[in-house]
Amino acid sequence: MTTPTNAVLPPLSPNGWLRWEVVSRLLPPGRLDVLEMGCGQGGFGARLAQRYRYVGVEPDAVSSAVARARVAAAGGGGEVRQGDLAVVADDELFDLVVAFEVIEHIEDDAGALAGWAAHLRPGGWLLLSTPAWQKRFGPADEMVGHFRRYDPPVLRSRLEGAGLTDVELVHFGAPLGYLLEAGRNAVGKRRLASPAAPAASASMAERSEASGRTLQPSTSWTATAARLGTLPFRKLQNAFPSTGPGLVARARKPVA
Repeated sequence: MTTPTNAVLPPLSPNGWLRWEVVSRLLPPGRLDVLEMGCGQGGFGARLAQRYRYVGVEPDAVSSAVARARVAAAGGGGEVRQGDLAVVADDELFDLVVAFEVIEHIEDDAGALAGWAAHLRPGGWLLLSTPAWQKRFGPADEMVGHFRRYDPPVLRSRLEGAGLTDVELVHFGAPLGYLLEAGRNAVGKRRLASPAAPAASASMAERSEASGRTLQPSTSWTATAARLGTLPFRKLQNAFPSTGPGLVARARKPVA
């Protein structure tokens, strides 16, 4: 689908740009029906809405309002609903279900994957991203309400357990992502150590709901710096598909 000439695409964080480089290559072609779980502030949702018939779901009221405005400003066709999977009717089926940096926030990850897969048409795709390597779990993960990170065999097992096949796993972020992760860990350590900081006393649910607003570009110059500064690293990371602090997975629902 051609991007409207008056479209306004939202900014992405540095890690978001690295992630989008990989995700965009794995998106299936065609004018499809797409459901995004945990769409945050609509950074990816606005881009998806330009390609597909889009429905975004976000539990956080503040983030869902921002996402709704951004999807509209991008000029695509889509809607954003506030809530969880309950706001998607049982008989609503999609060709593609996506969830970026979401599954690690859910305690019952197997149940979440089964619920998402239930909304796929036969032959449809599930595409998600998540932090990689449980041994790298750190203060940044605690700050935003992660229950875990994923080693590739574990994520593959979860996807296959949800009845999905043709599982593909691609790492992203190396080498810049490791530096960005170190910076997020430093911020997380400082915030968790301060009794006055909201993250220190917030519940896992509260941390998760706020995660879509955490460390996002807040000014035009930081947004520009993130976009331009990551340009060479977006291509460089493609030379390291088996390593990196982030993981993208794609799997398919069997036709029969």
